[in-house]
Amino acid sequence: MSDVIRQFADKGAEHEFQKEKDTKNYIIDHHPYSGAGDDCSYIAVVFISGIERNFKMNRMKTVLMTAAMLVCVFACMAVAGKTVYAAPNDTIQTGISADGMDLSGMTQEQAQGAVQSYVNELGQAQVQLQAQDGQSVSISLSELGISWKNPELVSEAVSLGKKGNIVARYKAEKDLQNKGKNYPVVLDFDKEAIRQAVTERCSKFNVEAIDAHLTRVDGSFQIEDGQTGYVVDENASVAAIYDYLTGSWVKGENGNVALVMAVDEPKGKTEELAKVKDVLGTFTTSYSTSGASRSKNVANGCRLINGTTLYPGDTFSTYNTVKPFSTENGYEMAGSYLNGKVVDSIGGGICQVSTTLYNAVLRAELEVTERHNHSMIVTYVDPSADAAIAESSGKDFVFVNNTDYPIYIDGHTADKKITFTIYGVETRAKNRVVDYESEVIEKKVPEADQIIADASQPIGVISVSSAHIGYKARLWKIVKENGVEVSREQVNSSNYKMSPRTATVGIASPDPNATSQMQAAIATSSIDTVKATISNIKAQQAAAAALTPEQLQAIAEAQAQAAQAQQDAAAGN
Repeated sequence: MSDVIRQFADKGAEHEFQKEKDTKNYIIDHHPYSGAGDDCSYIAVVFISGIERNFKMNRMKTVLMTAAMLVCVFACMAVAGKTVYAAPNDTIQTGISADGMDLSGMTQEQAQGAVQSYVNELGQAQVQLQAQDGQSVSISLSELGISWKNPELVSEAVSLGKKGNIVARYKAEKDLQNKGKNYPVVLDFDKEAIRQAVTERCSKFNVEAIDAHLTRVDGSFQIEDGQTGYVVDENASVAAIYDYLTGSWVKGENGNVALVMAVDEPKGKTEELAKVKDVLGTFTTSYSTSGASRSKNVANGCRLINGTTLYPGDTFSTYNTVKPFSTENGYEMAGSYLNGKVVDSIGGGICQVSTTLYNAVLRAELEVTERHNHSMIVTYVDPSADAAIAESSGKDFVFVNNTDYPIYIDGHTADKKITFTIYGVETRAKNRVVDYESEVIEKKVPEADQIIADASQPIGVISVSSAHIGYKARLWKIVKENGVEVSREQVNSSNYKMSPRTATVGIASPDPNATSQMQAAIATSSIDTVKATISNIKAQQAAAAALTPEQLQAIAEAQAQAAQAQQDAAAGN
């Protein structure tokens, strides 16, 4: 209270008040509590006039009289139904807005919802991300994680004009009447959402560089020029988008941002590619026993690898080069290994491709970084000289060009043989020869056949899978100089599962005696016995067609006795 009194006293010391009538009119016209009544206005005038009449009194007396008169004014206002401080109110006063949106009369909750709806509406705006060659993609701001950064503006709007002393509140109200108050809605964007949008929606703009490379036509190399590529610089593009949205973007309008494109320069120069002409390593395997589908798969895999140019330090993944294993990519159903069994799968035979390439790579002395043996032994190379690839088990054959020059992989098939030859620049001594030797450490031969009865198939149906001997083996790299061995190094070690010869045999027949004969033959665990029994049953069925019922009965009894004898023999009785 003393501060208020001091303000009035100091102000009166500096300025001369107007006449009583003018002062009274000023108060009535401008005071926030005008309308309290003529009596109240008159008392206010008397109060101010009293201050005027006491300018020349001593300061202490002035203060005392001012205080007394101020009490009278407050009392008058209270009697008239007015108070110096407004009653608590949770609605926003007239003249207050956010980004030009009128918030007058709203509660805090209503204003919160209104501004959030406004932000959501802004999220429908589109920003066009532009790449090279006129390519672009439009993305909504909601996808880019638009958010409201200063929600505290609502609470500030609610409290505006309702805090402070009577002078401060009066000033705030007059400011609202004269020019209003507009709060800016500050927006922010999620950088991770922007990054995700760039990654998922803009990767199609990437144009990978095509390295200069070699082709081999009629036994001669030709050099093909490379092409420059362009790749979206993800980090720089995210920063550019964020800076635009939080800086120069005009709210409510669609926008444009240029993606930052990095130039992807191609590898290779004519001078270095022209040096590639020496055979570093070559190897051939045969698939003469393969059927048409497997043969096609081998040729197709060879085709996909043929013509590869690798620069120094480049890594080659066989699996990534020959996938996917689909009919669209040139593959057919053929036998392959899966969990120690032979099954049909799309691309069966592709491991002969990777194995042949593996042996050529070994002889070129390139760096092998990943190699796996088959689950069971293969017949087209020695034990431990194979290299399996498989999508289901994640097997791959991977190597690195560890030379100082480019290399070229030539692959071709002819007369059911596949050959890979690796060309490069020979830097090894002419008197140095590299060879590889397979060593079998352990061998396990299956002792008995495995026969499975199939009641869904008739007698005569039989499917036989060959036996596989189990091996433990290792591969040695042998280096000779001038015909003399100078080093012997173990390259790998391999374990191959043993698998017996297996047969799936049909036993279904309307003749129970025939079924019993087949079951007895299966119990011997001999595929040869099963085959002989099938032949006998067929002969019996053919002869039975010309026999009398009495003869058939006698034969049936004899077959039953024979079957029982076989079962007894199998049981050791």
